[in-house]
Amino acid sequence: METLFGDLEEIKDGDSAFFADVILPVPIPKMFTYKIPRNLKEEIGIGFRVIVQFGKKKILTGIIAKVHQKPPTSYEAKPILDVLEAHASVNPIQIRFWAWMAEYYCCHIGEVMNAALPSGLKLSSESKIQLNPTFDADTSPYPLDDREELLLQALRQKEEMSYEDCEVVLGIKSIHGIIKSLVIKEAILVFEEVKEKYNPKVETRIRLNSEISRDKKALEAVFNEVSSKPKQEEILLKYLQEVPVYRNPELNQKGLEKKVLIDAGMSVSSLKTLIKNGVLEEYKIIVSRFEDEQSLEEGVVLSEGQQQAQQEIKAAFEEKNTVLLHGITGSGKTEVYITLIQEALAGGSQVLLLLPEIALTTHIVGRLRQVFGGKMGVYHSKYSDNERVEVWNGVLSGKFSFVVGVRSSIFLPFDSLGLVIVDEEHEISFKQFDPAPRFHARDAAIMLSWLHQAKTLLGTATPSFETFYNARMKKYGYVTLEKRYGDAQLPEYHLADMLVDKKKNLLKLDFTRLMREKIQDALNNQEQVLIFQNRRGYAPYISCEDCGWIPECEHCDVSLTYHQFGAEMRCHYCGFKEKVPHSCPACGSSKLSAVGLGTERIEESLGLLFPEARIARMDLDTTRSKYGYQRILEDFGSGNVDILVGTQMITKGLDFEKVTVVGIMDADRILYFPDFRAGERAFQQLTQVAGRAGRREKRGVVIIQTRRPEQQIFQQIMAGDYKNFYIQEMGERQRFFYPPFVKLLKITTRHKDFKTAEKAAKHLHNLMGDIQVKKILLGPEKGLIGKIKNQFIFESIAKLDRTGNAQSQFKHELLLILEELQAHKEFRGIRFIVDVDPY
Repeated sequence: METLFGDLEEIKDGDSAFFADVILPVPIPKMFTYKIPRNLKEEIGIGFRVIVQFGKKKILTGIIAKVHQKPPTSYEAKPILDVLEAHASVNPIQIRFWAWMAEYYCCHIGEVMNAALPSGLKLSSESKIQLNPTFDADTSPYPLDDREELLLQALRQKEEMSYEDCEVVLGIKSIHGIIKSLVIKEAILVFEEVKEKYNPKVETRIRLNSEISRDKKALEAVFNEVSSKPKQEEILLKYLQEVPVYRNPELNQKGLEKKVLIDAGMSVSSLKTLIKNGVLEEYKIIVSRFEDEQSLEEGVVLSEGQQQAQQEIKAAFEEKNTVLLHGITGSGKTEVYITLIQEALAGGSQVLLLLPEIALTTHIVGRLRQVFGGKMGVYHSKYSDNERVEVWNGVLSGKFSFVVGVRSSIFLPFDSLGLVIVDEEHEISFKQFDPAPRFHARDAAIMLSWLHQAKTLLGTATPSFETFYNARMKKYGYVTLEKRYGDAQLPEYHLADMLVDKKKNLLKLDFTRLMREKIQDALNNQEQVLIFQNRRGYAPYISCEDCGWIPECEHCDVSLTYHQFGAEMRCHYCGFKEKVPHSCPACGSSKLSAVGLGTERIEESLGLLFPEARIARMDLDTTRSKYGYQRILEDFGSGNVDILVGTQMITKGLDFEKVTVVGIMDADRILYFPDFRAGERAFQQLTQVAGRAGRREKRGVVIIQTRRPEQQIFQQIMAGDYKNFYIQEMGERQRFFYPPFVKLLKITTRHKDFKTAEKAAKHLHNLMGDIQVKKILLGPEKGLIGKIKNQFIFESIAKLDRTGNAQSQFKHELLLILEELQAHKEFRGIRFIVDVDPY
């Protein structure tokens, strides 16, 4: 069969054809089997990216998982259209990892592949048109209008045209109607041009003609020729200044980036003349998007406590595959990581360091780059598609033996991992909530290490209860770091009672007197301040003072958050936004006021209270750009900002010597949240943000504003009493059957019609009750937020026994139930979402 992709005749080996099981980036339960054409037999292997047809029209990138000689029994295998590469992009360990993730997290392997591969390694297709070779306008029974004639005339000049080309020719924006008409009239054919998204970075360079560069007399002759042409002479002098070929002729081979000459103001026309006359040569090379930096230091000097921790970790690795490093904030865990990474790399192994946030990544990368230079790759979602592909290829080629990244970096093509470090392992940022796979990077990293027979180090000042439980049960090794690096002191805590200050009329713009005084002291001493509030925007909502009206999202069951910048109200769930009304739509009153505190409002209040201070804000709104985090942190680190207001982004890993005061605006909001982990998260967040204060000689100060200072958790945070807090909370967890004593699954039912969603959720719940495993089922209940993006939400919770095969059996039978339900006509439009370890 002859196509755009060439001869697709199947391979014959005697009487047998060869087939490949291909993973496709679509949510289907199984892999599809394709024929391997004869001409591709020698080019195909496990992990290769191939082009295949899926359905009638779709062209997809697939990954070969298995090659065999068994044809499918339920359908006729289509041929593989083409192979995209000469070497595999994915290795067998990755495919095993994807298969485990699909099984454990109740999703499809295609969904895992879709999340794992950078977009640049997946195909894009562009619709194009061409003349139908059998079309004859003279004999066609269909008349053509003027625009159709114009388009066909253009196609006679070109072999093919994109839809954009058609729009330009016809001078209109939408040409789909005309295309459809010409297809019906059999005048044109529509096809998909398949292309790779990844584009290597190409650099244009300039160098001297090789004969001139080797002969000084020839070079002098050139200068004599151009002496009357000052612009050409200026270009040659600039080149020799940048590339001193007189001293070392070999330097000419590398040449000079053309951009250097252009940016220096050299004449473009004179440069072209020199190239035309053969004095200079212009050529192109593919270059990396990342600077090949050299390491500036050989290593780090560990304190006595750090050395002891390092030795204990290595000893624990002799018996355990996973070790918890429980080090207080500021204890210098990063230095311990560096020494362990160096040892692993020296032994020929690869290393992955997982960090929870891009903000933390940008801050720590500079420190690590000084030690590891160009052998270290960085991988996170703010990188462009092309940059992510270059890191992927860098791991494949061995250029990057050490990678620092966020949760998606567990999917990189490692083939000899020796060590995985998960820093701040307790962080909720490691959990992927949407779309599938809804994995937890810490847990997945432990599995990835097991597949590579590597070791995993979990580092944190406030371990997650699951991790600490595993350490206490001797499943994990356990090492502590109990002193701050350089003998820096732990901060001094203060509880500021907001209700008392309000009664005494001392509360100003939501800041207590104590908070204001400590901030002013820091400013007077030219020190820096961090203010933490886990809510972005100006205020949680706007309310009418007369009738109590509160604006709500049109598509979700939530109030709109007021953002003063732009004078608009936004939904933080679906992105809906609208302008702030001048009067109340319900009663007409003009008394509309902002209720509650957001980072934007705190920033404004600080400007009024401390007009001399330089204030910056770090939240999702101010860090959307690629280098948003970096710019803010650089300004703060260089002393150009006195007070930094932020959300949870500022609680992790930041290390600035001038920060002496940390203010926590509304501790109650973190603590009083409808989640069984609320206490655990409050302890973690407050301890982490407090740990940013006083990380050098001077002792830091932490002010926690609260309306309930008598709460025991505040005393435990101030005393750093994690163990007693853990014991107290675990008693509650065991009594009411919550992790780590059970395994949780959340099953969400979504539909645009309330009654349909409710009926499906109840039916599913009843069917789950028939699964014969030890379990507790809760629900179905309307979701905490009952509607998001016009979809009504119901939730069921399954608490499963951790012993035996209860989990695997329940998951297996649940997926069969969901498959059966979605085949049912009544529930075909329902969306069922399974989330394993949901909180």
